[in-house]
Amino acid sequence: MGSNIKITEVFKSHPVHIPIHKNFDFDSLQELPDSYDWIQPDSFPNSSLSNNHLSDSIPLIDLSLPNAPHLIGNAFRTWGAFQVINHGVPISLLHSIESSANSLFSLPAPHKLKAARPSDGISGYGLVRISSFFPKRMWSEGFTIVGSPLEHFRKLWPHDYTRYCDIVEEYDQEMKSLCGRLMWVALGELGITREDVNWAGPNGDFMTSNAATQFNSYPVCPDPERAMGLGAHTDTSLLTIVYQNNTRGLQVLREGNRWVTVEPVPGALVVQVGDLLHILTNGLYPSPVHQAVVNRTRKRLSVAYVFGPPESAEISPLKKLLGPTQPPLYRTVTWTEYLRKKAEHFNNALSSVRLCAPLTGLLDVNDHSQVKVG
Repeated sequence: MGSNIKITEVFKSHPVHIPIHKNFDFDSLQELPDSYDWIQPDSFPNSSLSNNHLSDSIPLIDLSLPNAPHLIGNAFRTWGAFQVINHGVPISLLHSIESSANSLFSLPAPHKLKAARPSDGISGYGLVRISSFFPKRMWSEGFTIVGSPLEHFRKLWPHDYTRYCDIVEEYDQEMKSLCGRLMWVALGELGITREDVNWAGPNGDFMTSNAATQFNSYPVCPDPERAMGLGAHTDTSLLTIVYQNNTRGLQVLREGNRWVTVEPVPGALVVQVGDLLHILTNGLYPSPVHQAVVNRTRKRLSVAYVFGPPESAEISPLKKLLGPTQPPLYRTVTWTEYLRKKAEHFNNALSSVRLCAPLTGLLDVNDHSQVKVG
């Protein structure tokens, strides 16, 4: 995995202070503590897990079909997300990474804290960084891997760390390869070729890009209607690929202020546009606002692969997508710079790098500044 040194420096320069109770144990709680009693404004969308209407189902795309590129382009334009099957990632590897996440979160709390993430860092065990933007705490715990997990895994599994390191390394390689394929499929639907993306690496395979792997655990909750697993946000990435186990929880915000639950499909992966791909495509592929809700009877696990460009790559709307009636909507940023914007402005980050509003007749780019977060 890449070193991600500059990206790590961003988090050191923007520390967040989210204390973890050393003796805290979700499973021991019979009632929801006040600090987790999630209060949403009356105008905020309903996050119920009720069944979606058929027309509201997130697209499910078979990557092996001849029309998959067209379907992916359409899904990204209309949803900013889809589920993919026959993606080429071994199902056995998905089961192994899920098992690894489950083993990690099943460790006693004091043991997990041996690999705790420092307030000025990104890797390790702890709460997600976006927690600092919300008035209440989230009913979840996480483990972030940037670069090698060796140092942390030695603390968690002193006698068996190599096995878990090997699984994470293989997962990183498979996911990075899949992200590269999906990037070219999605960009190809907009008429973009390899000559148009000079930071895709010498072989045009995005293998010089950076990424992070995020394990998330959403324990059984005594009062899920008043709690939240992961607050509403967009991702800073080019693409985020999520593997979720067979428990519902991931939701995407749709028109009309409606949350749509992404129904788990065995062996499928959820692919989401990140803010940087939103910028790169000048808003043609919008980054979706999403969240995770919790469950009264079942624990939920997910593994998110957050895929971004090389640190020094300059991301701006692609010239082929611009014209007299299609001006660039965003200024040039690197991932490092945008991570800093996200740390400062959270869901206002896209607005903070916007150059102008869309002209009449152009796509109305999502304004994430309107997402209420607490």
